[in-house]
Amino acid sequence: MAKRVLVVEDNELNLKLFCDLLRAHDYVAEPVRDGREAVARAQAFKPDLIIMDIQLPHVSGVELIEMLKADEELKTIPIMAVTAYAAKGDEERIRALGAAAYVSKPISVVRFVDQVAALL
Repeated sequence: MAKRVLVVEDNELNLKLFCDLLRAHDYVAEPVRDGREAVARAQAFKPDLIIMDIQLPHVSGVELIEMLKADEELKTIPIMAVTAYAAKGDEERIRALGAAAYVSKPISVVRFVDQVAALL
């Protein structure tokens, strides 16, 4: 059975790119444009992996990781954080919150797909 991946990304081009890449590699991709919907969508979709932008409007990726990790049903799902604003110490801070992987934008397609495969 195909692995399910929830993609939380507010940028339409990135969202399409990530979902297209996942689908091309036989994953079931579920796009979420608004971080405020991510927890409920994750509970309904039951993903094997969550890929999320860290710079989201309304709710930050950091807050979203905290909410996902606080939820009994969702806390064991690996999270791959993706961000364009990689400052010194960000990766360590985001991994400490519970992200299993950290990828900076612009993404390398090969690295992105390899990272997804490694987490699944």
